[in-house]
Amino acid sequence: MIPTFRWFGAADPIPLAHIRQIPGVTGVVSALYDVPVGDAWTRARLGALKAQIEEAGLCFAVVESIAVHEDIKLGRPGRDRLIDHYSASIASMGELGIPVLCYNFMPVFDWTRTDLAMRLPDGSTALAYDDRALAAIDLSRGTGELPGWAAAYQPTELQALLAAYRDVDGERLWDNLGYFLERVVPVAERAGVRLAIHPDDPPWPIFGLPRIITNARALERLVALVDSPANGVTFCTGSLGASPENDLPAMVRRLGGRGGGGGRIHFAHCRNVRVTGERRFHETAHPSACGSVDLFEVLRALKEVGFTGPMRPDHGRMIFGETGRPGYGLYDRALGVTYLQGLWEALSRSDG
Repeated sequence: MIPTFRWFGAADPIPLAHIRQIPGVTGVVSALYDVPVGDAWTRARLGALKAQIEEAGLCFAVVESIAVHEDIKLGRPGRDRLIDHYSASIASMGELGIPVLCYNFMPVFDWTRTDLAMRLPDGSTALAYDDRALAAIDLSRGTGELPGWAAAYQPTELQALLAAYRDVDGERLWDNLGYFLERVVPVAERAGVRLAIHPDDPPWPIFGLPRIITNARALERLVALVDSPANGVTFCTGSLGASPENDLPAMVRRLGGRGGGGGRIHFAHCRNVRVTGERRFHETAHPSACGSVDLFEVLRALKEVGFTGPMRPDHGRMIFGETGRPGYGLYDRALGVTYLQGLWEALSRSDG
């Protein structure tokens, strides 16, 4: 297991020097956040970011993410050109030796929350989601009222995009994902890059849009679309754990048992959530006792299948008066990654 930490580049208030001081952390998860969606990432730009990370004494372990253009998800005529750009970005990663690409196939909206600062009993704040609160959000004003979503769609642009998706149900979205993977997986194979799709967050439809990467059946279908070791998943315990129906350790053993070495699990996002009702949850501190996800059992399953890839603490609480990007403070994520390493060490030693 490679302990890693997400860094948002020059705009991140957390410097790489602070990340390096977290015990055991050797890898950085980052991206080129200023490249327009659909443009190819050049080796020069990506190489400059890699050099900056390495100058801080860390390695560039994962690109998270190269966004997939909506025209690819919609299956529009211009998708082949955009897929060519995506393939060029993967090739640049391979030339630089960056081994893992985390991406998602969520229509319009990435991860979504309805409260960015829910106050917990201990005085910390955390990200939260409530389906009833989501239903009250007025999308006619664009995405300005939607906590957790960084893209700035103007009202007319957003309405046009939502209208385009009225003809795209779950099965058509699966077809478009398959079309995309049939073209990029061979590129990833040649480049030595492992593709790791991120589950939908939350793992159910929102605003009438389909979401398809939500459970064990979906993940099995995903890796079968193009049966290649390069086609795998980011196992996110928070996204999948928001649905009580998902048996996370069993999912790890199924996906991780494909060929050994973690199988099709190429990257692990580990965080905890507490499910408080139907399609309602909030994020918590990482330890198993704090939420609904038993991270000890998840990590035990990862250990059993021989997972050796990068793992990062995902969203954390805002604690000790820290301000900044909600969910991405330094302190609670630093506690989280040391907790994960403690579990891993105990599991390793108990194996003799």
